[in-house]
Amino acid sequence: MRTTRVTVAALLAAAVLTLTACGTEPAKNSGVTQISGGQDAKKAATVLDRPFNKPELVLTDTTGKPWNLREQTKGKPTLIYFGYTNCPDVCPLTMSNVAVAKKSLPKEDQDNLRVVFVTTDPERDTPESLGAWLKAQDPSFIGLTGDFATIQAAARTLGIGIDPAEKEADGSVVSMHGAQVIAFSPKTDEGYVLYGEGTTVDDYTKDLPKLAKGENP
Repeated sequence: MRTTRVTVAALLAAAVLTLTACGTEPAKNSGVTQISGGQDAKKAATVLDRPFNKPELVLTDTTGKPWNLREQTKGKPTLIYFGYTNCPDVCPLTMSNVAVAKKSLPKEDQDNLRVVFVTTDPERDTPESLGAWLKAQDPSFIGLTGDFATIQAAARTLGIGIDPAEKEADGSVVSMHGAQVIAFSPKTDEGYVLYGEGTTVDDYTKDLPKLAKGENP
């Protein structure tokens, strides 16, 4: 894994290319862009020279109540990921890696950390099904669902591309989405670190103590 500094403009320009289909392997030279950095091979993090603003996003949480992203994560270290519960590989692995790494934090930091999973397949990911899926990962994880266009627009402000879920020839439903995790600082409430889908448990375990304090990993 590697680290580098990249601009928000570059990420936004690449948003339409940062799609990955859960359950499939992107073909070589397929146009799928995986942002993983470039200088230090020992680090997974991409530190952004121009942090993302936190989206103004109000969706429905797993209890069926409105949940305001900005208000309810203000001043908290926050990880945001866009995915869907029927994903057979990337999404559950990403959430599992974060859940395992989180356990290594002191209890105070565990309680303070916000991990937000925003569905890219709101038609199937109801509050109830999303809640059940996340409970198996970590009961403290926050699941959000709602209008697809609203979710897509919010993701795009973070340089993450999302396409509507589509039915494949074999009857399966695939949601194309960017696989990045964005870390937001508790000091500035800005998204200043990005992780790609290849980030491991060890990577998150190493970085979370610094992310919890709003420091660069």
